[in-house]
Amino acid sequence: MTFNILCVVAVIFFIIGIICYVKNKTVGRVLLTVGTVAFIFPALFYLWIFTALYFGYAVLQIISGIIVVLAALIILLSIWGAMNKKPIIICTLTAFAVCICAFVGYKSYRSWLSSLPEVSEGNESLLYDYAPDNSAAKTAVLDAPCELEMDSDFPRLDGATALYPVYSAFAKAVYPEQIQCDEGYLTCSKTTGAYEKIVSGEADMIFVAAPSDEQMKYAENSGVELEFTPIGKEAFVFFVNSKNPFENITVDQIKDIYSGKTNKWSQLGVSGLGKIKAYQRNEGSGSQSALIRLMDGTPLAEPMQEDVSGGMGDIIQRVAVYKNHKNALGFSFRFYSTNMVQSNQIKLLSVNGVKPVRENIENGTYPISDDFYAVTRKDKTENTARLLEWIKGAQGKELIEKTGYTAVK
Repeated sequence: MTFNILCVVAVIFFIIGIICYVKNKTVGRVLLTVGTVAFIFPALFYLWIFTALYFGYAVLQIISGIIVVLAALIILLSIWGAMNKKPIIICTLTAFAVCICAFVGYKSYRSWLSSLPEVSEGNESLLYDYAPDNSAAKTAVLDAPCELEMDSDFPRLDGATALYPVYSAFAKAVYPEQIQCDEGYLTCSKTTGAYEKIVSGEADMIFVAAPSDEQMKYAENSGVELEFTPIGKEAFVFFVNSKNPFENITVDQIKDIYSGKTNKWSQLGVSGLGKIKAYQRNEGSGSQSALIRLMDGTPLAEPMQEDVSGGMGDIIQRVAVYKNHKNALGFSFRFYSTNMVQSNQIKLLSVNGVKPVRENIENGTYPISDDFYAVTRKDKTENTARLLEWIKGAQGKELIEKTGYTAVK
């Protein structure tokens, strides 16, 4: 946004400067100088981004930057009479043409990029489908009346996005309707936020994957003892673009890819796809923690970054969200990637020759299945303890199974 404004400012000063130049050359030259200086920054930015996205060579970025600066310098010299008129015309037209092409190319690339399907673990619109107060919700329901009754001191529930359908079903079964609609009792802060809330006392029970080392240290340093009750199992899955012919990946290949040892699809027997775009997740997320456990001490390569707006016209970097490029590789939990994302443009890979289907999770043949937990504080309330016992019982398991997960036997 800031660079777009500078472009407008530059054009305005150029127009006013040309008009003023006829009557007062000095004033006109000053205005044209301001316009030229304002023009340099967006020109450098868009040309820099354009060459980075399309060519990826640092040398071209440097050369393009030098061209813009030299063109601006020649324009300034011409404005103040140090050069004849011909260079200013040539350089002005060239600089504008280059920057317009870079701007249009950059915007076109971003538009195309945004059109690619994403697999993100923070899509709030997906939560609506499983909200207990949504009449058309997909939330699982019990076959018989709920055996647990509560009329006060309702535990505050939070957790990972992928597990929201599970604990939303718990709330729908146990809580009165007015409590189900209260965000104070049912919310989704994602894995990192949920761990922070259980430690701070803002949540009574959270539903998440196993914690990262940092999350455990945070609880210990806060003097809070957490209790982890496994309530279900889920497959940790890897996926690619549906047009990618690759079908099976081994655990060793996963480690080689995410450590940076393997970075081309040709190393996996797939030709024509170039480099592997191996996406990661934000540190502390449930799936990123699962990847770290799978790596078993092997250091991870630096995750890909993407530029996003910081809200005030600035550009900040974050871990890139999975984009369904033809050469992309991503990971998540099975239920989230298949039931919630519902994208027929990705396909799940077999791992060590075993498909990540529910039957293989239940019989233990799929090699990377993880438990997920109901996490409580040791000093939990009486109703939190009652709810936990109910979840561990037959009706809790029924809702876990109906939601699409595998309950702990």
